[in-house]
Amino acid sequence: MNKLREIECFIAVVESGSFVKAADSLGISKTAVSRYVADLEARLGTRLLQRTTRRLSLTEPGQRYVERCRQILAELDEADAMAGEQDGQPAGALRINAPHTFGVLHLAPLWPTFLAQFPQVSLDITLSDRLVDIVDEGYDLAIRISRLPDSSLVHRRLAGTRLLLCASPGYLAQHGTPAHPSELTRHETVGYSNFLHRKEWHFDGPDGPVSVQTHARLIADNGDTCVAAAIAGSGIILQPAFLVQDAVRDGRLVEFLPEYTQGERGIYVVYPSRKYLSAKVRAMIDFLVEAFAMPGWLALDRPVANLPASTTKAP
Repeated sequence: MNKLREIECFIAVVESGSFVKAADSLGISKTAVSRYVADLEARLGTRLLQRTTRRLSLTEPGQRYVERCRQILAELDEADAMAGEQDGQPAGALRINAPHTFGVLHLAPLWPTFLAQFPQVSLDITLSDRLVDIVDEGYDLAIRISRLPDSSLVHRRLAGTRLLLCASPGYLAQHGTPAHPSELTRHETVGYSNFLHRKEWHFDGPDGPVSVQTHARLIADNGDTCVAAAIAGSGIILQPAFLVQDAVRDGRLVEFLPEYTQGERGIYVVYPSRKYLSAKVRAMIDFLVEAFAMPGWLALDRPVANLPASTTKAP
């Protein structure tokens, strides 16, 4: 039992950044936390934390150890939840990661409905455009928007979306509307740093594939920032339909060159490849698949001109 307590104290220190804050979060004394961490390092025969008067930092063995411990504690939480599931009823905490804007626009309205349907489940939602390692970071599942999901993960497709070339009417009036992707080299662009090729944009067009080296004075890791910059006239963006469609529909942005595409991006729910899924994970996967299949749900893979006004409905 002390071994588990040692691990809990170690992770609390890492996540809070201090022994005092870790003690407060665990409800024990700072002396007890220090003793547990020291006992852990003595038992392992290696230093996990570098301590100075100003800060704490992980050693290389400490970094490897904390990642593995987080996974172990997440699996213990899952085991506790499964033990508490009566007759297969979903129960326990469910950790989910999703892209920021998609999570705000299209997932946040669904969570209250899920919680009402499954009163024994709690949700811990993290929104980040960073590609997380759902196993090492202890997530039960994640939402991914990509051409193909990670082959090491199990996945279910929820919907699809296109990438659109857009700019503000003012920008196009001043600089002209490109008639071919090759003309993008003469324009300012707003880049998205999480794209695999953030400066070289690739298209499939009527005459075959086209690659263009763009020149971005602004690069951001958040799609909302890119869209806001484009609306303000800072340049041309290449962003998913679900993010720009309202701005295109109301005239703040103009889509152009729709015949040059990057292919569909699938929107997937992904989760670790495990033989036995807990009832809470299975319930969430089925819930999301059903929600995105509903009539009236946003058809993210259709042209913006044919889309109805943006709505987000829960099942």
